[in-house]
Amino acid sequence: MAQDETKDVSARTAAGSTAAPLVVTGTVTSSRLDVRPGDVLVATEFSTVTCASAPLLTGELRRAGRRVRAGTLAELGVPVGEPVVAAGLRAALPGRPTAVVLTAGPANWNAGGNADYNADPDGSVGRAIEAWCAALGPRTVLLAEPRSFCAGVDRAIEIVERLLDRGPHPVYVRKEIVHNTHVVRDLAARGAVFVEELDEVPQGSTVVFSAHGVAPAVRRDAELRGLDVYDATCPLVSKVHAEVRRYAARGDRIYLIGHAGHEESEGTIGEAPERTVLVQTADDVAALPDGEGAASYVMQTTLGTDEADSVAAALHDRFPGIRGPGSDDICYATTNRQNAVREVAAEADLVLVVGSANSSNSVRLVERSVAEGTKSLLVEDLGDVPLGLLAGAGTIGVTAGASAAPALVDEIVVGLQALGPVRTQEVRVATETVTFGLPSGLGEPTG
Repeated sequence: MAQDETKDVSARTAAGSTAAPLVVTGTVTSSRLDVRPGDVLVATEFSTVTCASAPLLTGELRRAGRRVRAGTLAELGVPVGEPVVAAGLRAALPGRPTAVVLTAGPANWNAGGNADYNADPDGSVGRAIEAWCAALGPRTVLLAEPRSFCAGVDRAIEIVERLLDRGPHPVYVRKEIVHNTHVVRDLAARGAVFVEELDEVPQGSTVVFSAHGVAPAVRRDAELRGLDVYDATCPLVSKVHAEVRRYAARGDRIYLIGHAGHEESEGTIGEAPERTVLVQTADDVAALPDGEGAASYVMQTTLGTDEADSVAAALHDRFPGIRGPGSDDICYATTNRQNAVREVAAEADLVLVVGSANSSNSVRLVERSVAEGTKSLLVEDLGDVPLGLLAGAGTIGVTAGASAAPALVDEIVVGLQALGPVRTQEVRVATETVTFGLPSGLGEPTG
């Protein structure tokens, strides 16, 4: 990489771009004491230009093993008088795709006295910029609808938020309130304390049970510890718990179609552990021992519908007369998001699913997209999107699991718009109007 480089790279821009992109690279000094030589500095703003694709470059460089900082020039401690910066600022224009990737040099950096300083020894900065240039161009973005938060997630988050607003602090939350890294981090920044088990919660404190539900043994433990409990269990999960209790009361063998280790499955099994067996696949069903008497089954609410139906069919074949729930256990929001992403995947070159790796319903969206023959990737946010996947992808589908915030989808769309003209199109399969009330003492949900 050249030490100082401001380039109009229109020759490398995909056909159809309305403005020649600008790439600003070079070695600079930083006034920040925590910036070390070799650190890569990615600007999120440059003069009047918002560099909305900066998270794409930041993620690319971090995955390459570089130490990266992102922010405005002022936040990065980079003087606007640096020659490469000054030259770039003169060329910056709103609406022009812009990448500003600088490298911190020695503290006494000057181009004349440090001409042999290698700011890009492994070539990672150069490769990231080349990938950014290859990703430029016009595209269509298909937005699956419904997407993002469901009613159960909205309710769970609002319970924690209201408790944080009213005090007293701290507010403890057993497990992740919902399976999303951003949600948990944001609530923790506001004062929520996330714990794995109740023995980490001081006696008499306020604790929230997560949206995934808990076993009766956990409730008893909370009572013994004198905890002030607020239950954020999704009402649809509570419905499955009630089914298990009813089936157990009449003496049935109970099979839970679900995923081992998932908190929802653990809580559901805990309602009748001596009678409930987890089955994940049709092969699991084939390996079950014979049983006497009546049998019933329930389902984890965040399963893929095809997956759940195949295991249910195997149970019916294995145990004729087995009874299932009176109404579908799989959450309406899970089904709606799967149906929507199926429609999107049929038209897209690539589908981006926003969600965390431990979010069952988000993982199912990726699987549903792949089942349609479309490349799909689960991403936490824009920074997780590899630039190499965007090159040549003229139509990109975007959706989000039920525990991922809508703002994360918005960030991805804005990031793609920073690479060239974007036409957005919503693909709607359902309109969700469901809301769930809050626990007693917290009032009604806000609008």
